Order: sequence, then C-alpha cells, then structure tokens
Amino acid sequence: MGGPRRRSKVYRLVSVQPLTPLMEGPPDPNTEDKKSKKESHDITSRKRLNNLKLMLGVLACPLSPVSAQAEQTTHFSIKDSPIEASSARYIVHQYLAATGCLKPKKTEVKSRYIAGSLKMVYDESTTESGCFVLWQMSPDMWLVDMVVGRCKVVAGSNGGVIWRHMPWLGPHAARGPPRPLRRIIQGLDPKVTARVFENAHCIGEKRIGDDDCFVLKVSMNMGVLNAEVIRHVLYGYFSQRSGLIVYIEDPHLTRVQTLGIDTVYWETTIGSTIEDYREIDGTLIAHQGRTVATVFRFGKGSGNEIRTRMVEKWRIDDVVFDVPGLSIDCFIPPAEILGVSK
Repeated sequence: MGGPRRRSKVYRLVSVQPLTPLMEGPPDPNTEDKKSKKESHDITSRKRLNNLKLMLGVLACPLSPVSAQAEQTTHFSIKDSPIEASSARYIVHQYLAATGCLKPKKTEVKSRYIAGSLKMVYDESTTESGCFVLWQMSPDMWLVDMVVGRCKVVAGSNGGVIWRHMPWLGPHAARGPPRPLRRIIQGLDPKVTARVFENAHCIGEKRIGDDDCFVLKVSMNMGVLNAEVIRHVLYGYFSQRSGLIVYIEDPHLTRVQTLGIDTVYWETTIGSTIEDYREIDGTLIAHQGRTVATVFRFGKGSGNEIRTRMVEKWRIDDVVFDVPGLSIDCFIPPAEILGVSK
C-alpha cells in the first residue's frame, strides 16, 4: 500500500497595493487650486472659442442686402421719379463728386487690393486681433482672406456664386444673387457704394457725431427673400457738409427652423462708423472705422432670449489699384462649392 496522498497546493498570485497614508485634515489647497484652475482655464478657452466663432460669423464677411446696380448710361429724369428717389440720386451724385470719382482719369481702375488690421471685442470679455486682405475686380467679383485669433475665414464671389469657408463649417454657398461684400461699401470703393444706393430713397435727416446727414434706404428685394431671411435693410448716412458716407447700418431678421425644435429668430443690427478718408490716386478711400453689432435671439419661451454685443475696430494699411496678375481665375470657388452649384 502506498503512503498517504499529498494534496497539491495551489498558489494564487494576489496583487498587493501599498496602502496610502490617511489624509489628516483638509485636502492640500495647492492640489485643489491647480485642478480648479485647469478646469476654469478649459471652460474659459471653450467660451472664448465660441465667442470668436460668433464674432466671425457676424462680422467677418457679411454681405450687402442688395446687388450693385449697373452704371447708368442714360440721363436720369427727375420729373418721372418720386421726390425721395430723385433726392437720393442727387445725394449719390454728390458723393461720387466728393470722392473724386467724377474727375476725368487716364485709365479706369480695373482691380484693387486692400490690406487691413482689426480688433474684435465680444461683450468686453473676449478680445481678438487679426488682419485681412481683400481682392476685387468688380462689385460681384471679390475675395477676402481673414485671420483672427486662431481662426481663418475665406469668402468670395466669382460673379455667380457667393461662398465662404469657416474652420468649423467648411465651405458653403450663400443663397441669393451676387452681392458686394459689406466691407467694400464701408468707404473702400466709392463706385460700388454709389451703385448699391442707386435706387435708394431719401427718408430724412439725422445727426451722426458732428455731421448732419441725409439718410438713404435700400431694402432686399421681396423676390430674393427666402424662408430664412425675413427682412434685410441698408441705411446710408451721407454728410451734408462733406458729401461723404460716414455711417452705414443694416438690420436684418432671420428665421432658423429645425425639425422637432421650436423656431428661433435672430435679429442682427450692424452699424459702422466710417472715417479717415485719404486720397489714393485721385480717389478718397476710408482708412479707419468702428463697427458695432448687436445680436438678439428670441423664440418661444423666455429661455431662447439671448442678447449679445460685439465691436470691431478696423484700419486700412495698404491700397493698390490695378493689381498685376489678378485675373478671373483667382476668384474660382472651391471644388466643393462648384459641385453643389452645378
């Protein structure tokens, strides 16, 4: 007989964690402060980026509500027009004279390059600096490239399609007919400004700063308005003393409707002070200004009501007429836009 059986022992490996010392008293304030500061920094960074997105969406490249009218080749008859329209035509004519556009020139300006710098402020809590360059061949053929903070925005028009590219949205086309960039009619191209107000009505007078001004009004054509854009108006304030445009304002109301969500309305008003006119090759160009935008979001329920204010201070650093090498090929939209528009 064999001896007694031995039981085999099974050893299990157990991971042993060293015990950490017990905390006596309150936690280390330095550690808590670092954690709190990091969380606060992350929240501030996200808020700052969201504020920058909203500022760029509103201020970077807004459009004129109306197209630039073709230059008048026939004599305008005062007798056949309402007094508001004929007065506006006269004011626009005086504006062209004041900026030097009616002086005989050896050659007509075919293109222009404009470089500028700017600073945007959102509710006095977020400030971002940046710069932009603008190329233009006609009222409806332009391209703007802007860098503000950590974001770059590009927008353009080839005379048929208006588009813009933002980092968080990608390239997308704008609805409606070709229109000038609003920034251009801030005194950067007097002829385009005059053509925008060609069919305006003079609605009265108002004092802007030290200037008594005539107020001209143009509105987006009812046939152009769509389900999103309910109203878009442009007011131009022309100084009675100098004849120059010193202020523009365009309020517009849009509707945003998403399936399953209550309709939200956005009312945006952008007002721009235009100043520091300087002569460039015989034409007065505005070199400085300040734009204030107020955005009011409202809809069903008080929770939808949000009002924000943002400011842009801009300065023109360089202006060049008849840019060498600039052609219509420079204004071709991105391939993604061309594919959609076909």
